[in-house]
Amino acid sequence: MAFSQRLAAAAGLVETKLAALLDAESAGGAPPRLVEAMRHGTLSGGKRLRPMLVLEGAALFGLKPEAALDAAAAVELVHCYSLIHDDLPAMDNDDVRRGRPTVHKAFGEWTAILAGDALLTLAFDTLAGASAAADPTVTAALVLGLARASGARGMAGGQCLDLEAEKLGQPARPTAAHIERLQAMKTGALLVFSCEAGAILANAPAEARQALATYGQRLGVAFQVADDLLDLEGDASTVGKAVGKDTAKATLHAADGVEAAKAHLAALEADAVAALAPFGAAADTLREAAGFVIRREK
Repeated sequence: MAFSQRLAAAAGLVETKLAALLDAESAGGAPPRLVEAMRHGTLSGGKRLRPMLVLEGAALFGLKPEAALDAAAAVELVHCYSLIHDDLPAMDNDDVRRGRPTVHKAFGEWTAILAGDALLTLAFDTLAGASAAADPTVTAALVLGLARASGARGMAGGQCLDLEAEKLGQPARPTAAHIERLQAMKTGALLVFSCEAGAILANAPAEARQALATYGQRLGVAFQVADDLLDLEGDASTVGKAVGKDTAKATLHAADGVEAAKAHLAALEADAVAALAPFGAAADTLREAAGFVIRREK
């Protein structure tokens, strides 16, 4: 199966799961306005790359998709919450996401904030209640890993560093090292967890988990560098959101130049692919994912 087909298949599985989780929230008495805002921010398309990484990582150890689907959905719920909050006027102030009005434009700021909060909480509800992990130590490891990837040492901390650079001018001249740290936290941490989650579910050896973590770390940096270049060079109608908005942000191409950023992307892809060597041909889809991240147009 071609990479695009595997990505689409994973997206279909996860989309169905996300819809079922939101239906359960509605059936359980959640306010209709809140659930509709959660749906708007979650069931609006998207690549579903992170949950695909969870499913593909689990497949390396013989786990079927249904065994990893709760973890995959939890990762995507965190990602969708982060997009809702990133788009808020106090942060990136975006009006369009995936070709549609952002949640705060469609439902108002207070509803968007609550929708993001509810999606983040639902992610941990889903992970903690996962039936596939009969071993409670596996559940605990998944919850801990996702919490750290999402929190002050991960995604939230990276967003803080990003906004400090944009809104406060701190640091005045971000170095490449500062930018890589920011990107490793903001984007990379959740991608690393996505890559590791399958190994955690399978109780895989530490060496295998570390190999996937290394792959995910390189992939995370590459994703953000590619995203910054899309903002610089991409077309809004293709990207699905406004472009040219990140000129004040700390980006690698601003620090070192566009050509250096593109050369760094190539090196990151090579490193990511090399990290998968222990898995042989079974990891071919993950190898293709690295190329997809770097050469995507939206």
